[in-house]
Amino acid sequence: MILDALFFLVMTGLSLYFWAVIIAAVMSMLTGFGVLDTRNRVVWTIGDFFYRVTEPALRPVRERLPNLGGIDLSPLVVLLLIQAAMLLVGAIQGYMIRGGLYF
Repeated sequence: MILDALFFLVMTGLSLYFWAVIIAAVMSMLTGFGVLDTRNRVVWTIGDFFYRVTEPALRPVRERLPNLGGIDLSPLVVLLLIQAAMLLVGAIQGYMIRGGLYF
């Protein structure tokens, strides 16, 4: 029962972070192309929130990737890592169920 809640929280957190990275990348592109105006206080607040949430994960990846000019592939790499973590958590839960470690 407690392990089910723990696995649910981990998977939900990973899923929410997955969507946060997508939203941050889309907002960054829309701001860069001039579709969104950051002088609007609401747009700036939302963009700043997603930047602050996702930047700690994106910065280390961005530092290790080669410079491709104006193309930033760090959100793609982070999304792949989140997907791998979700698969790993699901596999651990499956092994624990099959091994009889929790009911």
